[in-house]
Amino acid sequence: MRVENTIGQLLRARGETLSIAESCTGGLVSDRITNVPGSSVYFEGSIVCYSNRTKVRHLHILLKTLERFGPVSSQIAVRMAQGVRKTFHTAFGLSTTGVAGPTGGTKKTPVGTVFIGFSDGKRTWVKRFVLKGTRREIKKEAAGKALLFLQESLTRHACHQ
Repeated sequence: MRVENTIGQLLRARGETLSIAESCTGGLVSDRITNVPGSSVYFEGSIVCYSNRTKVRHLHILLKTLERFGPVSSQIAVRMAQGVRKTFHTAFGLSTTGVAGPTGGTKKTPVGTVFIGFSDGKRTWVKRFVLKGTRREIKKEAAGKALLFLQESLTRHACHQ
C-alpha cells in the first residue's frame, strides 16, 4: 500500500485533518495526498510558500525570524508547520523547506538540505535530510521523505493519545 493511502486511512479513522506548507517540494506532497480518492475528507489544503514574503503573509512567520535563521532551517520548518495548521484550522500541519539546487546552497545549508516539520498543535518535530541528485530528484525524494515522516508522526501521535 502506498504511504499516502496509509496516511489517509489514519486520518479518516480518527476524523482528523491535515494541511501542508511546501517550499522546496513545490506542491509535490499535496499532489500525492490528493491522488487518494476521498482525500477531501481529511485534507483541507496547502500553501506553496516559496518566497519569504509568502511565509510572512500566509504563515505568520516573523521576517526577523526568517532573517535570523534563514528560510532553510529547522526553526522555519517548525514555524511553517505550526503556521499552516493555524491558517487552515487543522489537527496537523506538515512543512517542507530546503535547497533543491543546482544553486543556492551554502556551507551551512548545501544543495540537497531539506527540513520537514510536523505539528500537532502541542508539539512540533523536525527532521533534517541531505539528499543527492538533480533538482527534480531532490524535490521528488523530499516529497517522499515528507510523506514517510508524516506517516511516522501520525502513528506516534496515535500511540500517545
